Amino acid sequence: MGNFVPDPARAAAEMVRVVRPGGWVGVYLWDYGEGGMRAIRAFWDAARAIDRRARALDEAARFPLCGLTPLRELLIGAGLDEVEARAINVPTRFEDFDDYWSPFLGGQGPAPGYLASLPDGHRAELRERLRTALPRAADGSIALTARAWTARGRRRRARGSPC
Repeated sequence: MGNFVPDPARAAAEMVRVVRPGGWVGVYLWDYGEGGMRAIRAFWDAARAIDRRARALDEAARFPLCGLTPLRELLIGAGLDEVEARAINVPTRFEDFDDYWSPFLGGQGPAPGYLASLPDGHRAELRERLRTALPRAADGSIALTARAWTARGRRRRARGSPC
């Protein structure tokens, strides 16, 4: 399941339709909300501080499915039983600020695309806000976490089926 799927309920229903009775459907999504993808969250927090239009582009606002409850409810709503959902936390370590910043310069994805759209002065201001806001270890490295939500559920078995 991806955040860019235009109709998540329809996509989940299709996954349920194609899995055999008793089979499992599994999904995962990156969490762009508070405490989730800290590298991205820090970027959007800084962007929103200098530019009101950044709020509408922030993945936390654009992807409301990115949470334990919404993802679980999606699978239940698709007709799955035994639905389980949990977080997967992944440590992300950047060697230094440039290691953190350089992926944003590629222009691919919501945050890099937004950054590329900024005039040079705003881009420099955003970079400086991030440079001062991110936590750094004594060696200059930046340790953050990335969280994904994962969920799975079982398709109901056919009536009278022992399996």
